[in-house]
Amino acid sequence: MNQARSVVAALIGLFCFIASVHSQGEAVWGYQCVNDRCIKAAISEASFPRDKAVSLPACRLFCGSGAGLLWPQPTGELQVGNDLAHIDPDQVWFEWSGNFHQLFSLWETNRDRFRKQLKTRAQGNALKAGGKAVRIKLNVDDDSLALNYKTDESYKLLVQAGTNGELSATITAKTFFGARHGLETLSQFVLYDNIRNELQMVAAANVSDSPAYPHRGLALDTSRNYIDLASLRRTIDGMAMVKLNVFHWHITDSQSFPLVIKSRPTLHTYGAYSRRNVYTAEDVRQLVQYALERGIRVIPELDAPAHVGEGWEKLGVTACFNYQPWENYCVEPPCGQLDPTQDAVYDILEDVYREMNAMFNRSDVFHMGGDEVSIRCWNATASIQRWMNGQEWGLQEVDFMKLWNYFQTEALNRLDKTLPDDDRQRPIIMWTSKLTESPYLEQYLDKNRYIIQVWTTGNDSKVSNLLEKGYRLIMSNYDALYLDCGFAGWVTDGSNWCAPYIGWQKVYNNDLMAIGGPYAQQILGGEAALWTEQSDSHTLDNRLWPRLSAHAERVWSNPRSGWQMAESRMLLHRERLIMEGITANSIQPKWCLQNEGSCPIGGDGGRS
Repeated sequence: MNQARSVVAALIGLFCFIASVHSQGEAVWGYQCVNDRCIKAAISEASFPRDKAVSLPACRLFCGSGAGLLWPQPTGELQVGNDLAHIDPDQVWFEWSGNFHQLFSLWETNRDRFRKQLKTRAQGNALKAGGKAVRIKLNVDDDSLALNYKTDESYKLLVQAGTNGELSATITAKTFFGARHGLETLSQFVLYDNIRNELQMVAAANVSDSPAYPHRGLALDTSRNYIDLASLRRTIDGMAMVKLNVFHWHITDSQSFPLVIKSRPTLHTYGAYSRRNVYTAEDVRQLVQYALERGIRVIPELDAPAHVGEGWEKLGVTACFNYQPWENYCVEPPCGQLDPTQDAVYDILEDVYREMNAMFNRSDVFHMGGDEVSIRCWNATASIQRWMNGQEWGLQEVDFMKLWNYFQTEALNRLDKTLPDDDRQRPIIMWTSKLTESPYLEQYLDKNRYIIQVWTTGNDSKVSNLLEKGYRLIMSNYDALYLDCGFAGWVTDGSNWCAPYIGWQKVYNNDLMAIGGPYAQQILGGEAALWTEQSDSHTLDNRLWPRLSAHAERVWSNPRSGWQMAESRMLLHRERLIMEGITANSIQPKWCLQNEGSCPIGGDGGRS
């Protein structure tokens, strides 16, 4: 970082310029680097000739630590030279070494994606001819495609002058996933100079980077409202841009069952909103492959025994389906839970698990849900009461927890039955619930098998209890990571249950180390979550972005400073999302982008 700071010292007094066209003609503005900040100042061609001007992104790159264009910021060494080179996006070449047999098609996809990203930077403008060729060398030690909590996602990136006037970028990594992250960083070192109408790349850089947490994700519900495949692919593209690596697919719920299960067609035939609002096995396989190419694993969730209804009801294995008044039996309409006392439930689940394993390419982690089970629902079902009496159980909470454990044990046995013998200790994720509280937690959930995903608040005592008992956690604390909060109520007047709206600043400041305290090493990472009662394909981008980017930097970089220090980079990053076709929400007037550090209270923010 000392070398990076020396760049700052050398550049103090440097003027950077951005040209904008107004109705009265062309106006030229400059940005002076003062105290690591780009300060806007009016200039004239006589004082500052156009051939000396550079673009605003270039000023942000050179004025500060060198991370001004990067999101998320690197965790290790970062050195950036003080020169930019004009490059030709049609002269970008890839070389790779080592055993790449099963990676070849992945690198071809990433090569094409990288070239497309560079051209996208031009924002549709015809680029000036010429420019240097860029040769990208990929050195990867291991050709494994296993992406799990032990996968090494680190990388090193070296940009320097090459031979024959080329620029050389060398990416060194243990795995494909680390190398792909390095390529993503390299793409962010490319900017569009709107004064010269050319693409420019940093001519010299040295980056060493690795993630703070192995689990960096998004949980997305596609049941309350259907999300089309194009929107899912676009979301995965955005996740790849910010180095998120988990797409947790909450694919079914009580409102709809859009997943096509061939052995149980009743589920989607009666459970999907329409014949077009479904995901076939081929759709899923293609999306899983699409995600893999972008360094992301897909974790499927089949939430049970609650959050089931449409489709299941036609199979006759549900309790309290669509009971009214619904608030007496569940948290939102329509109500519905599986009836654990029916043997047919487990036969159906085994078929569903088998097909899901195949289409999700035997994801190494399976999410079994376990969210919001209602004892009142089961207690309102006479056949369940009779079954429990036959077990010589009562009808108190402790007895219904035995019933819940009976379901969980039988369902897990059926899931394991669909797996090869050597894969029957696959980690299982479950949401926090009554089952994850003491004393039921210790009785029923093996901490070596179960990972608990926390949806309660970050300071909930249940979190510390789980950590003290030795459980691994994934944080989705709703007070910072539920992206559906703060909109109008849909079953009541006023705002929805988890209001107020959560801004990107609160997402960014959601410090998992502080939540974990002395047990922080048991927190695997976090997932922002979007439940789609009030979202669909048309609103998806706006709900997710750029707040999901704030979460991405938190779990990749684990920044020790607050959001104010990241604001200037966030504004530029949001512009990059827009360039890539992601309609990210606007978070400030564009004036704030062009007047760095002027908008936060106190004027102390904006430094990178």
